[in-house]
Amino acid sequence: MTENAVRILIVDDEPPIRKLLRVGLGAQDYAVSEAMNAKVAMELVDSDRPDLIILDLGLPDMSGHDLLAKWRGEGMTLPIVILSSRTDEAGIVKALELGADDYVTKPFGMNELGARIRVALRHRLQVQGEKPVFQTGDLTVDLVKRIVKIGGKDVKLSPKEYDILRILVQHAGKVLTHRFLLEQVWDGLTDVQYLRVYVRQLRQKIEATPDQPQYILTETGVGYRLVDGS
Repeated sequence: MTENAVRILIVDDEPPIRKLLRVGLGAQDYAVSEAMNAKVAMELVDSDRPDLIILDLGLPDMSGHDLLAKWRGEGMTLPIVILSSRTDEAGIVKALELGADDYVTKPFGMNELGARIRVALRHRLQVQGEKPVFQTGDLTVDLVKRIVKIGGKDVKLSPKEYDILRILVQHAGKVLTHRFLLEQVWDGLTDVQYLRVYVRQLRQKIEATPDQPQYILTETGVGYRLVDGS
């Protein structure tokens, strides 16, 4: 482990999960600290100054949602990745709306978690703002000229389709909830089915196989994620 290793705080009350994360993340050269409850987590945030937090929603002394809301309410900008059960879609959505950067469901793979961590850290470091030209695979989006291309060929999008794609590009690699997208594109004045119709139309134009998308991924019950090719 290097002297300037990225510091990750694990907040989880299950010792086996903490051990799995400690070993797995340590093997990826992260410096890991652990908290079994919210009280210890708050103390370690102040003393250890982590670069990223992995937060379980089910803590014994305070719910993960309440801890997340407290941290964000105090102005904390550290990336926070949520650990959650596969069936807890409502809890995931709530956490994302409270300011979580991403989530990983239990059981999880260390490669997937590592990828989510890298995306969250990269977003934190992008202080220069959005990239003028985004590319992933054959998809290229020029945010200045408002030009979308697949394999070098222009793709014509409706204004709403472009707005959805633009917001996904600005948050590439991160899951965006249905509510967030509705608020950004329609000021929240429509329903989820309307969003799904536009995403389906968008996929018809940019995906080689719309029913098996490689760019705009569905996060079931939660929202959508644009694959980050950087």
